[in-house]
Amino acid sequence: MGLPKPTHPLITFIDHAEEREVTGLENQKIALNFYNITIKKSFQGQLKYGKSFYDFDEGTMSFLSPKQVISVDDRNEQNKEGWSLLFHPDLIARYPLSKTIKNFGFFSYGVNEALHLSDKEEGIVETLVQNIKEEYSSSIDLYSQDVIVSNLELLLNYCNRFYNRQFITRKMASTDLLVDFENKLSHYFDESKDSKLPTVKSIAEEMNVSVNYLSDMLRTVTGQNTQQHIHSKLIEKAKEYLTTTSKSISEIAYQLGFEHPQSFNRLFKNKTDLSPLEYRNSFN
Repeated sequence: MGLPKPTHPLITFIDHAEEREVTGLENQKIALNFYNITIKKSFQGQLKYGKSFYDFDEGTMSFLSPKQVISVDDRNEQNKEGWSLLFHPDLIARYPLSKTIKNFGFFSYGVNEALHLSDKEEGIVETLVQNIKEEYSSSIDLYSQDVIVSNLELLLNYCNRFYNRQFITRKMASTDLLVDFENKLSHYFDESKDSKLPTVKSIAEEMNVSVNYLSDMLRTVTGQNTQQHIHSKLIEKAKEYLTTTSKSISEIAYQLGFEHPQSFNRLFKNKTDLSPLEYRNSFN
């Protein structure tokens, strides 16, 4: 996109006016490993988001979580006003926000409405984003990440208030198969006392669909099959335990449903290029 390299390894601000023209991406599926908060003005075209279209062509603000798949149609943008704030999940891994961020419904495939901000609301958002940008652009010290995450959490809380103001009468698309799948995975890892790992078969049976249908649907919509989604959720939960608890690697493996810690170690290493211990030590 012709942008300069980020000045911080886990968070960056992009001014869309500085992008160079990128061709050949029309209708191609794209998935980022970051959370993405964007204000895009005068956007021409449609953004394919999960199974539906994001109403981004008329909206001002959108939210994406890691691994969500998007694609843009072949209509060109006429205007490059706006910005994006991208941050990696590891930025918030040691903070309560890593657990509560899943409660912000606007990061879910179940919400495809852009957030329309009033001038006053946009001013609040712009101020908080500017605080974050100035903090990570300054000299890094022991408190830099605390300040960044605090401003980020405040930004999300304000956006949550604005969303509730805007969609006070809107109901979540709770019958959507993809949302149902995400809810079942979250329930297992957040609330279930079952010590066994969820399987593709068990989830498909619980959703009353075939194994092949579920995987085909997920692959079409998100680019990942059922097993890959289970592994992604498992790694996300493992990172939370590794950074916020003092449990041993073996205890975490058993709690996640592994019969043998070695199997957990291999999977974690395969997905992150780090062993669980190396990942935990990187935060110390």
